[in-house]
Order: sequence, then structure tokens, then C-alpha cells
Amino acid sequence: MIAASSLMQIVLHYAAGPEFATRLSGLARQGLSVSVCPISDWGRFDELMADAEVLWHLLEPVTATTLAAAPRLRLVQKIGVGVNTIDLDAAQRQGVAVCNMPGTNSQAVAEMTLLLMLGALRMVVNLDASTRAGRGWERPPALQDRYGELRGRTVGLVGYGAVPRCLAPILHAIGARVLFTSRSPRPGVVGEPRSLKDLLAESDIVSLHLPLAPDTERVIDADAIEGMRPGAILVNTARGGLVDEPALVAALRSGRIGAAGLDVFSTEPAASANPLFELDNVIVSPHLAWLTRETLERSLVVAVENCRRLAAGAELLHRVV
Repeated sequence: MIAASSLMQIVLHYAAGPEFATRLSGLARQGLSVSVCPISDWGRFDELMADAEVLWHLLEPVTATTLAAAPRLRLVQKIGVGVNTIDLDAAQRQGVAVCNMPGTNSQAVAEMTLLLMLGALRMVVNLDASTRAGRGWERPPALQDRYGELRGRTVGLVGYGAVPRCLAPILHAIGARVLFTSRSPRPGVVGEPRSLKDLLAESDIVSLHLPLAPDTERVIDADAIEGMRPGAILVNTARGGLVDEPALVAALRSGRIGAAGLDVFSTEPAASANPLFELDNVIVSPHLAWLTRETLERSLVVAVENCRRLAAGAELLHRVV
């Protein structure tokens, strides 16, 4: 039995389901004490971080203030890929390592991206609502013109990282034509390379797969939307800041953009007053494209290994800072 005082103190800043919580409690046998703190419980979070050596971070930003209030902190482990929610400069100044885990959620995000594409094409939100209301066969005939299939359509993937590498073969198997943008050559992959301008002009569906950085912020703005095919569908499972939301709302209202499937928003958690939620040609989810039991298990393997390496003074996996 490992003494409680010798356990590495870890904070998971996210709620855990019953099965996952049981899995986490069993890590004590490996020398890890994982305290689960839901995002909204700030009092408990502040209390836990006073003694935390490792923070397992998901969605809520890790600010300089967060780091300053954690004098024992040695590692911020992102459960996922994007580290734009972590103050990397502050972490470096404080001597706190930052790591991510590329690839652990790629399959889940790829599948959710496909789901949003299909949901937008088949108007699932409307079908669900009218069926629940007992009016499934009373839908306006004009809506028939809006239902569509992926087969035969052109899908443009903006970025070609781990998620598009999972998604492109699926789209190809369905019968879609795949275009992509990439900053570096991608020989042998599924799809045809294009500039962003050409991809927007040719694609029936545009799907975003970029990190959020100064040069990608609002990459889909009013000008980009104007360059898209009339009635095209926009899907975003990457970062909300990639899209100029007011411009998107205007385009969806006018019909310039036919539909959107969105898992991420410029402000999160998205408020109920978000104008996107008023539109019947939008299908949404709350930044949970990554969340599956399989993703959690793959992520836990990496997170535990990095804690082991931290304790041993070994090189950390996927270190960013």
C-alpha cells in the first residue's frame, strides 16, 4: 500500500462519470491521487490547486492567475491537443511544463464531424422536432429541396492534421470528393490539395481543422464566406475563434450559407442567447466532439505515463513548454 502522503497530487478539472471516476480512484495503486473537480466548482478548484502537482486540463482556461495560485504545480497536461486555453508564457515563467496528447481524440472528432455534416444535410434538428411534436408528415414540401447526401458532393477540409487523416478516407468511401489545405506537402493522402480560396470556391461542405492562432483567427470571415459556394455548409469542430460568428449568422439568415454544424463557439460555454441557436439550419453540440469513452481511455494512458515520467525526472511526452 502506498502512503497517502507519497501520492502525486493531481487535479482533473472536469466532471467524471461513475465508471471513469472508479477508474481514476484505482490510480492510487500507481502512486497517483486524482481529485475530480467539476468546472463550475471554483471554490473546490482553488482549494485543490494549492497542493496540486499536476493539472489535467480540458476546457476552462488556465490563466496566469491560476498558475500563480498553484505553488507546487509542475505540469499542466492538456487532455486533447489545442493549448490555446493555457497561458504558455506564464507557465514557462513559473517553470511549469505543458504537454498535450495529439491523436487521442482524433477518431472521436472525425466521427462527430461526419455526424454534423450528415445532420446538416438531412436537417436532423428539424426532423427531430417535428417528429416529437407529432407533425413529422406535415413538413412544408419546399423543404424537400434542402435534403441531401454526401455522395457526389465536394468536401473541403481546411487543414490536414490528425482529424482530417481519419475523416478523409471515410468521406472518400462514402463517395464524396475530398479537397484539403495544408501548410506542408501531404503526399499519398486522400484528397486533392488546394489553396484556401480555391477550396472555398469549389466545396459544397467546408470543414475546419486548424489550431487557433493569430494567423487563423476568424479565417472564415465575411470575405471568406463571400468566396464560398452559394448554399454551402460550414462545419467547425476545431475552435470557435476560427469563425466570425456575426458574419456567419448573417450568411445563414440570408441563405448565402445553407447550413452549419458547430461544436465550438467564439465564447464558451455558449450562452442560450447566442443568435446561432435561433436558426433552424444550424445543428450544434457543446464542444464535446472529443468526448467518448474510448478517448478518455486513450487520454488516461498518456496522462498517467507523463505523471510517471515527471516523478522519474524523465523526458515528457508531447511537451509544448
